Amino acid sequence: MSIHDHEASFRGRAFVWGGLALGVLLLAALLSRGFGLLSGGARGAESPDLMVRKGDLIIVPEGSALRERLTVMPAVAQAVSAKLLLPAVVESDPARTAAVLPALSGRLIALKVGLGDRVARGQVLAVIDSPDLGQAYDDDEKAAVTARLTGKNLARQEAQNKIGVVSDRDLDQARSDYAQAAAEYTRTQARLKLLGASSGAPSSRPASRFLTVTAPVGGSVTTLAVTPGNMINDPTQTMMTIADLSTVWVTAMVAEKDEASVARNQDADIELLAFPGRLIRGKVLFISDVIEPDSRRDKIRIAVANADYAIKPNMFATVTLMGPAQSKIVVPSSALLMNNDRTSVFVATAPWTFERRIVDPQLEEGPTVALRSGVAAGEQVVVKGGILLND
Repeated sequence: MSIHDHEASFRGRAFVWGGLALGVLLLAALLSRGFGLLSGGARGAESPDLMVRKGDLIIVPEGSALRERLTVMPAVAQAVSAKLLLPAVVESDPARTAAVLPALSGRLIALKVGLGDRVARGQVLAVIDSPDLGQAYDDDEKAAVTARLTGKNLARQEAQNKIGVVSDRDLDQARSDYAQAAAEYTRTQARLKLLGASSGAPSSRPASRFLTVTAPVGGSVTTLAVTPGNMINDPTQTMMTIADLSTVWVTAMVAEKDEASVARNQDADIELLAFPGRLIRGKVLFISDVIEPDSRRDKIRIAVANADYAIKPNMFATVTLMGPAQSKIVVPSSALLMNNDRTSVFVATAPWTFERRIVDPQLEEGPTVALRSGVAAGEQVVVKGGILLND
């Protein structure tokens, strides 16, 4: 190939590559111009504001997209019952709980029951070797002998006074001696009876000085503070506690602000944590006259029958109290909004003009909630989309 042919071929390829480059530049220019037109057209269409604030009012102007997302309903007044959910705990009935005290001091030689055992009234609980019981027996025997002797002396004095051998003064002295001896014997007999010991004739009494401690009431041994071998020096020392758990207390704590909603004989529903789904009905029988200083709550108690002993002290429970029906403003719960730890709603004061109202919710029942204050009956409340107006 000659030099002229090489030059011609090179010029042809250069022309082709140049044409392609020019085409790319033209395409890029057209695309750039087209996108610019598109973007310029988007900026040209001005959209209206979604909402306008004027002081405490929020105005949704005509053409705002918010108008299609807000739903307004009137607040209505309905008769509702105040419902309180209260934490509670099961306790033994104080009127059915007895502390077992030893009648005399001594050494505990036998313990007949254990913690948690169920006992009957009069059942033997413990045996104490008590020197004081021996002394009580001796005092009673001496009083019996003295009463018997003074009685015989009085009979002789009366017989001799009739025949004039004994003066009236000696007869009066014999009568006084017998009265004092009889009174002392009555006292020693009463003491033995109080101690639970045999108060019969000395020949029928046990030879030992063992004191038998019996159950003052029937129930369950809930506390035990002694063990065999212990010396009991203080008769006021509690040996054990027996509680009749056939009826128990459910003690609930009422907040101070809800105190006015609680009354005696008020119906109460009880649900135990140990038995989900089991509903127990009762009535408020006791309301404390003193607010607890630490919790700022008041105690109320409901008596519950417990024939099967399934309900045990210290179980956790929830008490529901239903108060009398009262007229309250009711709105859908979807209308409530949280704002700075306060609950509020939006109320329409004019067409598409809203203001925020702080409300005090009292009772929530499913999709609705009762309000103590903040909204009047008939006022238009935003029930859907209020979050869009929220700060």
